[in-house]
Formats: sequence, structure tokens, C-alpha cells
Amino acid sequence: MDKCDETAKDRIPRVDAYGFERPDGFDYAAYEEFYSQYLTILTRRAMKWSKMMQKSSAVEKSMKVKRYIRKGIPNEHRCYVWMIVSGAQAQMEQNPGYYHSVLQEGQKNAKLVDAVVTDGMNFITGILILVAKEEEKAFWLLDALVGHILPDYYSPTMMGLKTDQEVLGDLVKMKIPAVAELIDRHGLMWTLLVSRWFICLFIDILPVETVLRIWDCLFYEGSKVLFRVALTLIKHYQSYILEAKNFPDVCDKFKDITKGPLVTECHLFMQKIFTEPGSLSRNTIFKLREHHAQLLTQE
Repeated sequence: MDKCDETAKDRIPRVDAYGFERPDGFDYAAYEEFYSQYLTILTRRAMKWSKMMQKSSAVEKSMKVKRYIRKGIPNEHRCYVWMIVSGAQAQMEQNPGYYHSVLQEGQKNAKLVDAVVTDGMNFITGILILVAKEEEKAFWLLDALVGHILPDYYSPTMMGLKTDQEVLGDLVKMKIPAVAELIDRHGLMWTLLVSRWFICLFIDILPVETVLRIWDCLFYEGSKVLFRVALTLIKHYQSYILEAKNFPDVCDKFKDITKGPLVTECHLFMQKIFTEPGSLSRNTIFKLREHHAQLLTQE
């Protein structure tokens, strides 16, 4: 490590703002350079959001709100916006006292309990609590994810999760055929390569700033965003992936592509996920999900 890296490492905490330990090999110098520029973007976005939030209809669905969310929600508004656009706020208001009655009476919401104990959910609930800062709001955001945005991802059969991994495989065949052919040639299943991406919704896979930006769009636009992130990673690093010579080499490369400046520079990365994969219609995803769900049910 050169002196520049050592100096940056001294200035930047080993643990990020959300309590996640930075990985071994973390490029402190590159991160410091990125974040100094990103702070300017954050300040500019915060001013625009503050102006928009003064209106009573601030986060009603519109092209302007969609554009603002894609460019990032400031931390001070993130919980409020997630609650509104996901429907969690409406659910909380329609079920007053429900969360507290669950706690007081010892009743359990089986659906959510099953979800939390499923591998990967501890990361998700942790982020929700950190962002929401209130357990009740985190509870209803989790309900929105499990019950509406990602149905059957965290059920005992995980059918929705398995289906979407197969859908990603088909999308790669359509958009990045050379990589799909490589995966087929080595007899790899997409579950082996990308299951943690989908289970953890990229937490502990990508830098936390990038994950929060992805979740901004996930709560507003739905699960299609996850395919855009995955396709962008695979397409951007297509040449690198195609260098793989064997089964473990492919696995290593899929781990490598979730690191580095592409994913650290979250503002640029979020621009890429809406351009690099090209068009991705809801109808296409719906048909692919229907097809693979039927195949999985027959197994």
C-alpha cells in the first residue's frame, strides 16, 4: 500500500456509516476520491428534494418523482419516501396498533417470522431498522417487501426467488448470449452464481451506499430493478467473465464483478442500470416468470 492509500485509510473509518465492516482489499484512496465528488451531488440532490417535499403531493407517482428517486433519496427523507411509495405507510395506518399488539400479546406473524429466519433476511431487517429508526416502520417496510414487492422470495419453498434466478438466466441468453453459453458449457446453475445477490438484495454484496440507491428504486419500481442491477454487472464485465477457463474460475469472476470502482461510484452505476441492459419490459418478465414457475412446480 502506498502512502496515499495509507493516508486515506487513516481518514476513512474501517466501519461504514451503517455499521458494516469494510472488506479486505478495500480501496480507501479511490473511495475518498469518489466520495468527495459524491458529496457535491448529495448536497445538490438534498436541496432539490427539500423543495419538492414542501408540497403535499410530494411523492405521488409521477415521472418527476421517478426521476428524483432514480437519482437518489437523501438520508433525511429516505424512510418517509420508502414508507409512502411502497404502501407500507397506508398499511400501518389501516392497521393501527397491530404491530404493538403482536409484541404485547406474543402473537407471531408467521409469514414475517418465516421470512426473518430465512438465510439472508438478517441483513435486510438490519438495514430497514437502520433507515427507519423505528421498529414499527421497519416491520411494515418488511411486510411490503415480503408480501408485495418480492412475493414468495422468503417463503419456505422460496419459489419466487428460484423463479427469478431462472428468469435472469433467460434474460442473459437474450442480452448477453456469450456469457449464457459459457455458463451452459460449464454446467453451472444460476442459483450457484447469483442466489446471494437476490436473497440479500445486494446487501453485503455491493457497497452500502450503492445498495441504498438500489433499494430507493426497488421500493418505487418493484423487483425489475434487481434484474437491471444483475444484467449491468454481467454485461459490463462480459469480457472478464469470458476469460474463465473452468467451473471455479467462473464462480470467482462472479464474485469479483461485485467489487471495484463500477459499484463504488453509485451515482454513475445507477445511471448505467437504466441504460446498459437496454429495454426490459414488465410483460417480458411476467411471461418468463410464468414459464419458469410452471416448470419449477412440475419438478
